[in-house]
Order: sequence, then structure tokens, then C-alpha cells
Amino acid sequence: MLTLVLSVGLVAQVRVQITPKLLPFEEQDGLLMVEAEHFHAQELAETRRWHPLPAKQSLSGTEPTETAPAASASGGAYLHLLPDTRRTHGDKLIPGENFSNQPGRMAVLSYRVRIQNPGRYYVWVRAYSTGSEDNGLHAGLNGEWPESGQRMQWCEGKHRWRWESKQRTDANHCGEEGRICLDIPAAGEHTVMFSMREDGFRFDQWLLTKDPAYVRPADGPETRP
Repeated sequence: MLTLVLSVGLVAQVRVQITPKLLPFEEQDGLLMVEAEHFHAQELAETRRWHPLPAKQSLSGTEPTETAPAASASGGAYLHLLPDTRRTHGDKLIPGENFSNQPGRMAVLSYRVRIQNPGRYYVWVRAYSTGSEDNGLHAGLNGEWPESGQRMQWCEGKHRWRWESKQRTDANHCGEEGRICLDIPAAGEHTVMFSMREDGFRFDQWLLTKDPAYVRPADGPETRP
């Protein structure tokens, strides 16, 4: 992001932020890391939408209250999937509105990437969760949503940013390690995609690695939104 300072008249200055058209993100030596807010496209966002935070104003027109997650997010910014109407297990679950167990149906983000070393890549995401109903996400590739990218899950590390790569299964609702992956068939440009599973999800970064034994980075500090 570029920042220009423009003089207006003799004394006033206007600070303008310009986000350039993003080129594909480049994988090198089997690793690629991307800021979530640097997506190339967002679609199917009529019911739920990813909002970059911090923002100058919240949806209600007041100053945002989520200063704590932003302060510990990479680059001071992240995406929040809003509105968030299912914050506790007691809130009504409405498929197609605040929940989507089917990937690629709601709030889809796309990221163009350029891969030099094709093959299997394990997907990791840095997320911030406060409870049991804001901790699910789907991953896909080139418009396809393989089983190996579905139902990413976070149970540990509440109220802090946490890297995770676990898949929710019938046997383990908190997720099993080593199952979230995307198979990239050829070198060249591809599109990595993420879609909503649960509203309220906070999304800071994601990465692809060819290393099945990749060591999870440390959690961020505990903060309260």
C-alpha cells in the first residue's frame, strides 16, 4: 500500500492511501504466505461479507470497537465476516445465512498465486476466535472445493491470533491435523479460495507449504475485542 500526502491550499494536507492492483502472489521453495485482506476478488457476498478492519467507521457508523484484535494482527489489519448473528451455541443456526457446511456457497475470497513447484500444499490459516461459533472456514482451488480443504476448525487459543491446519471430522469436532491440503497439478498461475463456514470469522493470514511437518508458529498475545 502506498501513502501520498497532498497539500491543499497553504496549510491543510490530505493523506490518501492507494492500494495498487495486486499481482499474483509468488510461491518460493514450497512456501507462500499472504495477508488475508489482500484478496483479489470477493463474491457471493450478499448475505455475509468480509470487511477489512480496522476501518474508519463500523457498519453502524460509529468508531470500531475491535481495536484489540487489530493491534495484534499482522500489519494491523484483518478481515471480519459480518454480520455475526450466531455468537453462541444457543443462537439459532440458519443454514445459508449464518452457517454454510457446503463450501463455495457464501462469502468467497479469491487470491491469485503463481506456483513454481506443483504438488500437494498444506493450508494454514491465522484466525482469531472467541467461542465455538466463529471458528470454521473452507479452502478451495481454481473454483473447486475438494474434501481435503473443507471444514477448517479452531478450538484452542481463544481471544488470540492462532495458526491452525485442522479439519473437523465426525470423530473429532476440534479437527485432525495433516488433513487440510490442496493438490496443485501444474506450475503457473492458480486461484486459492476461501469461503464462509461460520459467520463472525476473523481472518488475518494464510499460507501454503509443501512441508507436512511444518511447525505451527506461536500464538499471538491474548486480547479481548
